[in-house]
Amino acid sequence: MQLADLSGLEDTTPRGIAGALSRAIRAGDLAPGERLPTVRDVAAELGVSPATVSAAWQALRRTGLVVARGRAGTFVSDASSGWLSPRQRDLVGGLPDGLPLDLSRGTPDPALLPDLGPALHRVSQRAGVLAYQDEPVLPALHDVLAESWPYPAESITVVDGATDGIMRTLEQVVSYGDRVVLESPGFPPFFDLVEAVGAEVVPVTLDASGITPESLRSALDTAPVAVVLQPRAHNPTGVVMTSARAQQLVRVLKRHPSEVPWLIEDDHSSGISGAPDVSLGSWLPDRVVHLRSYSKSHGPDLRIAALGGPSALVDRIVARRMLGPAWTSRMLQTILLDLLTAAQSLDEVSDARRQYLARQRTLVDALGHHGIDLAAPDGINLWLPVADERAAQVSLSASGIRVAGGTPFAASGEAGFVRVTSGLVAPDDAADLAVALAAAAAAE
Repeated sequence: MQLADLSGLEDTTPRGIAGALSRAIRAGDLAPGERLPTVRDVAAELGVSPATVSAAWQALRRTGLVVARGRAGTFVSDASSGWLSPRQRDLVGGLPDGLPLDLSRGTPDPALLPDLGPALHRVSQRAGVLAYQDEPVLPALHDVLAESWPYPAESITVVDGATDGIMRTLEQVVSYGDRVVLESPGFPPFFDLVEAVGAEVVPVTLDASGITPESLRSALDTAPVAVVLQPRAHNPTGVVMTSARAQQLVRVLKRHPSEVPWLIEDDHSSGISGAPDVSLGSWLPDRVVHLRSYSKSHGPDLRIAALGGPSALVDRIVARRMLGPAWTSRMLQTILLDLLTAAQSLDEVSDARRQYLARQRTLVDALGHHGIDLAAPDGINLWLPVADERAAQVSLSASGIRVAGGTPFAASGEAGFVRVTSGLVAPDDAADLAVALAAAAAAE
């Protein structure tokens, strides 16, 4: 990028300069690793003070778009995390830690997780010694899970989190070259998972009630082998699939001439969702694998989720796990069983559900005062429409706020949204945050 490219810039405030540079980086006019012009050169070209340009450079550094290297100058960032999949790298790329308010991660409020102390106290102080070939699920935990399952599943097992369960299910039902239906926008690792197993993504769209019947009908024309969906607290939109919509989708599936694909449901926020439990398994139990995660409600580091579905498929998943980790730690299973049955933890999770709902409604009401009308989302995330994703992130970074850009959540192209982990925002802070979000939504 040449200095002459900045000469016609109308908005020469720090925000305007930072916005112009961020657009140049996104467009490829400034490549990763390229050195930016000096602060003094840019100031002279634009006729502004060096302090103004320095403020713009600082905003860009705070979003991770550029990195300062002392006397060598400032460069377009070229960092990546090799252990992350492509969309996960995009999700965290350009968003460094350290901003005062981090609303980018999609994680629950630690203060609203149940106290693990009582459960840990009741766990044996010695690790259990059982045969490697024993049943992988504690019988008592299995009974509790089955009692609360949204439909009578033939078989229920335990895996290391919802994404682990989805990956293991896809590995059993997808072959190279197959097609898999995914929601767009949707959870970024799902796109990477489908590509990792050699399949092709077929996107479907959502409205306020879930996957639209029309988009599912079109997707079925491609003869997919699986459909992955989030029935409630959809990440990133917070959409809930209604019972009426579920029945519409079932009719589409049954009437289509192709075989009903495997339906993989990710109920990742079941404990804190304010919506009724709904599953296509109520009508198609032989084709549904339902996953219920306890990360959002009980703690991400527990790494535990329940998976239920037809015995023929669940048994294959269990058999494959026996050749790897074999089972999810029975100590963790015992802790989860305690959390799902002890009165104190049940009350704490119920209180968290109420608080998340109140936080979402308060923030949505505050945004309404600035002309941004949204429905209160389910779960802990808010999907905010913006004029320009990167400009919105830069604008919020200038206010010390970090959010996730929406592009990694879309099947293709820029989403025109940012994801805000609004479940972390206390009601008393909603009004101030709404001011910053409204400004970011309009930033270009």
